Amino acid sequence: MSLVDTLREHGSGMLADLTFAIVWVTGVSLFFEFVDGPQWAYYMFMLAGVVAYFGFFWSLDMAREQR
Repeated sequence: MSLVDTLREHGSGMLADLTFAIVWVTGVSLFFEFVDGPQWAYYMFMLAGVVAYFGFFWSLDMAREQR
């Protein structure tokens, strides 16, 4: 399977993943730019992005199933 085939098959999903990651990291970085919180809290917020990612896309799948 080539890169082009992979992008055709998963292109929109990969774009959604990338968009979520960029928005999350940018939001957390901007928040901690103004708050000047401790470094451990910054890393905890970044780790929470993994949980938020799976929670968001799981709830999106559930909403699509109910339609």
